[in-house]
Amino acid sequence: MMKIPAKAKASLVLLTAAGLTFQAASASDLLPLSRHSPLASSPPPTATAAADLAGKVGALIDGVSRSSRAVSTVAITVVDYEVSLRGLSRDSEEYLRKLSEVHSRSAKRILELCEANKGFYVKAGQFVAALRQVPEEYVSKLSSLQNKAVPCPFKAIRDVLINNLGQDLSCIFCSFDEVPIAAASIAQVHRAVLKDSNEVAVKVQYPGLDRQMKLDMMIMSFLSKSITWLFPEYRFEWLVGEFVRAISLELDFIQEGKNAERTAKNFISNDKVKVPKVVWELTTSQVLTMEFCRGSKVDDLEYMEKMGIDPTKVSRTLVEVFAEMIFVHGFVHGDPHPGNILVSPEGKSGFSLVILDHGVYKQLDEQFRLDYCQLWKALILSDSTRVQQLSERFGVGKYSRYFPLILTGRTIDSKSALGEAMSVEEKGKLKKDLKSLRMEDVSSFVEALPPDFLIVLRADGLLRAIIRKLRTSQRLRLLTYARFALYGLFQEPTTQSGSAAAVLFSKLRGNLSYLKVRVVLGLLELLSWMERARRLLFKMINHLYVATGPSVKGHYLTSAL
Repeated sequence: MMKIPAKAKASLVLLTAAGLTFQAASASDLLPLSRHSPLASSPPPTATAAADLAGKVGALIDGVSRSSRAVSTVAITVVDYEVSLRGLSRDSEEYLRKLSEVHSRSAKRILELCEANKGFYVKAGQFVAALRQVPEEYVSKLSSLQNKAVPCPFKAIRDVLINNLGQDLSCIFCSFDEVPIAAASIAQVHRAVLKDSNEVAVKVQYPGLDRQMKLDMMIMSFLSKSITWLFPEYRFEWLVGEFVRAISLELDFIQEGKNAERTAKNFISNDKVKVPKVVWELTTSQVLTMEFCRGSKVDDLEYMEKMGIDPTKVSRTLVEVFAEMIFVHGFVHGDPHPGNILVSPEGKSGFSLVILDHGVYKQLDEQFRLDYCQLWKALILSDSTRVQQLSERFGVGKYSRYFPLILTGRTIDSKSALGEAMSVEEKGKLKKDLKSLRMEDVSSFVEALPPDFLIVLRADGLLRAIIRKLRTSQRLRLLTYARFALYGLFQEPTTQSGSAAAVLFSKLRGNLSYLKVRVVLGLLELLSWMERARRLLFKMINHLYVATGPSVKGHYLTSAL
């Protein structure tokens, strides 16, 4: 490809993009003059039909442009990896350094592509940034997309509202703010006041998303398959599949409203959790009207200081809420980034968490939920045999030793206390171990994981980032997960909808089991502390011997350690 003349390369990219666009269009209603179109044999079009035709042609032209950018970006990236790493030993320091450089350049190109193509590309970039299975360089660059959405002109938004609600806005609202209070990749939110004086937040989907989605998804699928064909060890089709499933759920605002109501019911007894109520008479598949709730992003430390809210308490509540979702309810919010969770000064505890954007949820398989609870119990207790058994059940037994690292940040045989960094020796050993991993191993690992595991990992990755921003120890997250994993194990199938006594008994059993785990953890940490104290004592004695004379004995003590 490097030897192809520039003009020829440009033509090749354009032809590929055009072919993909028209192939996608033929599967939808974007080819207005195809044999399936009524315009092919109907009388001259009316003004409305002509406008629709012009819109479809414009969408095709835009599709070719977007596809060209995507094809050229991926082609350049593929060549960059191939040329930059050619001839280097995978075990060498030079290879790792070059790989990091290529990751950084490629992540920058992908970021620029997402910013240029907007829409689903921004959403795809956000999706990738939340995954812990991609290189850190990509996560770092693409995370900036959380705040890069550009609002849609209000005229187009007004048309969507009128088409969906069937009336002019003045007939429904006392006031409607034309400037959105929030804008995302597929929708934007406006503050409004109803005729009964209640404040609402109106989420409006951007026009033409269905049409655009068919084009963009086909391009992304083609690109992922092309990369796999060129480099068999790089397999990203699973990623496109997961993204398509997630985005399809997010485009249905009626389902989002149902998810919100189910979450509100799950946390009805928790006064620290607030889920805005849905105004169903003003909700359709493209318009979602909900109660307006005040607050600021959950990672806004300046706001919390101003309102007198303790960030550690916010962290604890946040982790408890999502731990309960994962381990107890098995109904998980799939996109908990800071913009989707507000901290509000309202509530009996001095604050509450307002959970927004309920489009992407995952109902975990019941057996997976129980196995995941068991996995966390085994991880906390460093039970390597049980971790191996559960890894095989998840289909990734070959890579069981990496589960502790992915989920707890330490190896299964680490001597460091829970939540603390590994020792220098442990990090060195881990670095050597990771050098043997190839991209083929990463692809195989992710492909083998159950879909439920992927969404849990994504949610957990986003939570970790928030906790770090709030300057809270990861130990809080680990112990909270352990506690709720044990609650989840004692959760009877009828408990969620059963009596208060059944729920209380289930929680009591979980607390007793958690108490046992804490005792074991306390003993393990005591042993770890005693080992560190022993080493420190011997070092002090060694220094004393060196300072006072018999260096040979000091050397002997050092060797004994």
